[in-house]
Amino acid sequence: MNNDIQQTYMLLQEIINKKPKTDTEIIVAPSFVNLLLSVEKLKETDIKVAAQNAHQSENGAFTGEVSIPMLKSIGVETVILGHSERRAYFGETNSLLAEKINTALRHNFTVIYCFGEELSQRKASKHFDVVEAQIKEALFHLTTNQWKNIVLAYEPVWAIGTGETASPQQAQEIHAFVRQIIASEYGSTVANQVSILYGGSVKPDNAKEIFANPDVDGGLIGGAALKADDFLKIVDSF
Repeated sequence: MNNDIQQTYMLLQEIINKKPKTDTEIIVAPSFVNLLLSVEKLKETDIKVAAQNAHQSENGAFTGEVSIPMLKSIGVETVILGHSERRAYFGETNSLLAEKINTALRHNFTVIYCFGEELSQRKASKHFDVVEAQIKEALFHLTTNQWKNIVLAYEPVWAIGTGETASPQQAQEIHAFVRQIIASEYGSTVANQVSILYGGSVKPDNAKEIFANPDVDGGLIGGAALKADDFLKIVDSF
């Protein structure tokens, strides 16, 4: 929940002006009120726009919510679902997220599905169990073909906005574990094709080391994305 319309415009303009030549896919996820502005601003670029959330119903008496069809109508075709803050502050469960994912996929959206353990769960050595449940309960009802529209994002909750970062080894360990889980259900082809991003205090000075891991395919960037220079240095770390 950052940046008003003017701040969003200025940030996007700076990103456009300074963006390096790159094959890296870039997606920005502004607040709902700034989505249309962002779509219009970026339509002549290869930068995509994602929503930070969406409701599981396509319409109805859900005051204050935003639906997938509403997002599609303004040119948004990517949505982030399951972010740790949505889980923690708004009680979103794996089963609810499965419903949201179903709705998004019906409209051919790309879903960036977030998962990750809290500090207490890692300290109790339950992080593998937590991650496995988050993946299986929200995604394992999907068909093999539907996985083409799924991007995963591992965000250890204890490393978000805290300045703490999972070590490159910890990130790689979870990413490889998730691929193994997917491969056991859907086969190695699906497991190897799905992109798994890392999110959790990624900065220009640690991005290259994190992204060097074989199973880390990109980043879900938080605070560092609010500064164009920092964000683009991370983009340029691939």
